[in-house]
Amino acid sequence: MTVTDPETLVGLGDEEATELRRRRWARDRELRAPRSPQHLSTADFLTLGNAVCGFLAIYSITTGVLMPHLTGETTSPNRNSAATAVTLLLIGSMCDLFDGLVARKLRSSALGAELDNLADLISFGIAPAYFVAVWGIVSPDSNQQLSAFIALTVLLAVVLRLARFSAVKMRPGIFQGMPCPMGAMTVIAIVLLDPPFVPGLLMIFGVAYLMVSRIEYPKPQGLLATATLCWIVVSIGCLAAWAAGLPGGDMLMHIGAIAQITLAAMAPLLVIRRKVGEKVGDVRARRAESRGC
Repeated sequence: MTVTDPETLVGLGDEEATELRRRRWARDRELRAPRSPQHLSTADFLTLGNAVCGFLAIYSITTGVLMPHLTGETTSPNRNSAATAVTLLLIGSMCDLFDGLVARKLRSSALGAELDNLADLISFGIAPAYFVAVWGIVSPDSNQQLSAFIALTVLLAVVLRLARFSAVKMRPGIFQGMPCPMGAMTVIAIVLLDPPFVPGLLMIFGVAYLMVSRIEYPKPQGLLATATLCWIVVSIGCLAAWAAGLPGGDMLMHIGAIAQITLAAMAPLLVIRRKVGEKVGDVRARRAESRGC
C-alpha cells in the first residue's frame, strides 16, 4: 500500500494507522520522560543561566558600587554597574520564565526542580538581599545594621517561599505569595528609586511579607507570559537609557521602577477578579438551571 502522508495517517489502513499512533505515543513519552540525574536537559541549561546571571549581578554591584565606595574612589554609585546588575537579574528572570516552558515542551531531567530552586535562591534571594545591604552601606544617613536585618528578611522570605512552593500543592494557574522573581525585581526597584532610608526599608519589608503571605498571584502563562517578557525587554531599555545618561533616562528609570512596584501590588487583583467572575458564572448557571426546572 502506498503511504501518501504518514504524518496525517492519510492512505493507511485502520491497523497500520493504529500501530503508527501507538509508536508515536511511545516516542512522545520517551522524549518527555525525565532523564537520569547524570544528564542535563535544555531547560536545565536555562536554569543554570539564571544562576550565572545572579552571581554576575552580585559581582557587578561589588566591583562597581561597593568597592569604590569603601576605598573612597567615588561618593555616588556607578550607574553602569548598577544598571548592568539589574539587567543581569532581568535576563535571569527571562531564563526562569522560559525554563519551565521548555521543560514542558521537551524532555526534562530529574534535577530540574532542584536546580530551579537553587538558581532562584541565588538570583532572587541572595542577589536582592545583597542589593539592600549594599544600599544601606552607600546610602547617606543610613543604618548598616538595620539594612542588614531587612536584607536578611528578604533572603529568609525567599527561602521560605521556595520551600513552600516545593512542599505545598496549589491549584493550577496561581502562586501562593508573591513569586520570587517579582519580589526580587520589586525590591530592586525600591532601591533604584533611592527613597528616604526608613520608608524604603519598610517598603522592602512589605515585599518580603507578600512573598511569604497566602495572597494569590497569577502564574505567567499565555498572554500574561508574553506581557511579562515584553515588560522585561522594556525595563532593560529603560535601564540602558538611564546608564547611558540619555535625556529623560532618569525619568524612564523612575517610571519603570514605580510601575514595577505598582504591578506587584496590583497583581493579586487579577486572581480576585477571576474568582469573582467564576462565582458570578456559577450563580448564573444555578439560576438558569432552576428556571429550567
